[in-house]
Amino acid sequence: MGHYHKRPTVADIRALKGKRTLSMLYVDTLDEAAAAAEAGIDMLSIIDPVWTPEMREAAGNCFVQVGLLYGELVTQEDYQRAAHRAMQVGGDCVYCASSLSTIKALSDDGIPVVSHVGLIPSKATWTGGFKAVGKTAESALEVFRHVKALEDIGCFGAELEVVPDRVAAEIAKRTKLVLLGMGAGPHADAQYLFAEDVLGYTRGHKPRHAKTYRDFRSELDRLQKERIGAFKEFDADVKRGAYPASEHSVPISDEELERFVSQQSEDDKR
Repeated sequence: MGHYHKRPTVADIRALKGKRTLSMLYVDTLDEAAAAAEAGIDMLSIIDPVWTPEMREAAGNCFVQVGLLYGELVTQEDYQRAAHRAMQVGGDCVYCASSLSTIKALSDDGIPVVSHVGLIPSKATWTGGFKAVGKTAESALEVFRHVKALEDIGCFGAELEVVPDRVAAEIAKRTKLVLLGMGAGPHADAQYLFAEDVLGYTRGHKPRHAKTYRDFRSELDRLQKERIGAFKEFDADVKRGAYPASEHSVPISDEELERFVSQQSEDDKR
């Protein structure tokens, strides 16, 4: 699984910093991964529970960040085992929002790690809930110091979520980390959106920075109505004896059936 073929390496992604902005999507189905690969998306984020050899194949030449689930994994060893497994399946880097010591252990093992700064959904209580971080000089400095701490322990990148665009621009120039921007303005190294927001079937809150390019929701609602309709028709056919019809059944000749029935009768008499 370690053969890159045409897939970018960590070194390739790093070399693009400051040269061009990367596109990045969070996907969780084979169809989405395959569509992203076909569309030429640079990077994908795929969470560990759905990261499989089939998903690696569907993702084609996309560089894949495998998300290790904070809270489901707890100890440093949990993360190490999960990270190695993710890489063996063909991951290009892992996402880890655990402690600096856990992230350092993964980095020391030679695993490229992306962590998270700014609004970190799993830790939002520390920054005041689901709102922008870095709107004051003090808060922006905390984000910058977090970035530098990640850089110091060998991180490859960091998701930079919901910070002012001008703060992101200043941080991006002062770090070697590849900054994956979600609502962090145009100066991050990658622009990262969720496929469900792009396709218009977001469940729950849609973030301010999300841009929707298609209306899959109404199409999915239409398909669900069609699905229910088809199931109803099948149910009605079964109840009135219209299914199965002769074309759905395996035929037998009259002669063979007759022989079977008479043989059966003989067996019954024994």
